[in-house]
Amino acid sequence: MQRRSLLSFAAYCLVAAIHLVIIGFDLPGQDLTKWLLMPTLLVVVLVVGLRGPAVRPAALALLCGGIAASWAGDVLLGTAGFIPGLGAFALAHILYVVLFVGPARARRIPWPALLYVVWLAVLVPMLWPHLGSQAPAVVVYGALLAATAATAWGVSSITGWGALAFLASDSLLAFRLFWPDVKTTFPDPWQDMTIMALYCVGQGVIAFGVLRRLQRTERPAPAPTEAAVAR
Repeated sequence: MQRRSLLSFAAYCLVAAIHLVIIGFDLPGQDLTKWLLMPTLLVVVLVVGLRGPAVRPAALALLCGGIAASWAGDVLLGTAGFIPGLGAFALAHILYVVLFVGPARARRIPWPALLYVVWLAVLVPMLWPHLGSQAPAVVVYGALLAATAATAWGVSSITGWGALAFLASDSLLAFRLFWPDVKTTFPDPWQDMTIMALYCVGQGVIAFGVLRRLQRTERPAPAPTEAAVAR
């Protein structure tokens, strides 16, 4: 990936840093900066994807769709409630899984990715007594989250680590929402900052890893030298 493409991600990093500072100092504007995160990343992805070497349109569309659905999740969680926001994020994970097992796939998924099944098998029983009527939706979402984290390793290790950060963010958020007294043992603003920092890193690294993989794949072969032509 070209240096200019890397610098494009600085805009996203800046918005993320501003959002974390606002959370840390409990300043006004937390919703605004949160809702700017994914649109900024989407613009960065479009700039990098369209300006660099040609990237498969289907792959770019799936990546942009996942980011846009995540933005909808961010907004809906704060305005429409938990289930609509969870549904938007579920759509984001479906699009990411399709991307990771389809046009962005570079290798087989390594066997340690099966540990995400263990993660799901441990997390669900821990949270189940506190989920109430939302249990089915949370279990389905957890399965999609684990699928995203596992299949991301089939793209590259970079994307795999990004998806792991996303999973860690949502795991902490689940305990924040459903585990009793978690705010006492892990108070704000540190809890909220950790959740959002992992989320920002996860989304940004996923996008970076996918674009890096796709641009490497689509880079045109070098023109033959005169000596090669002569042979």
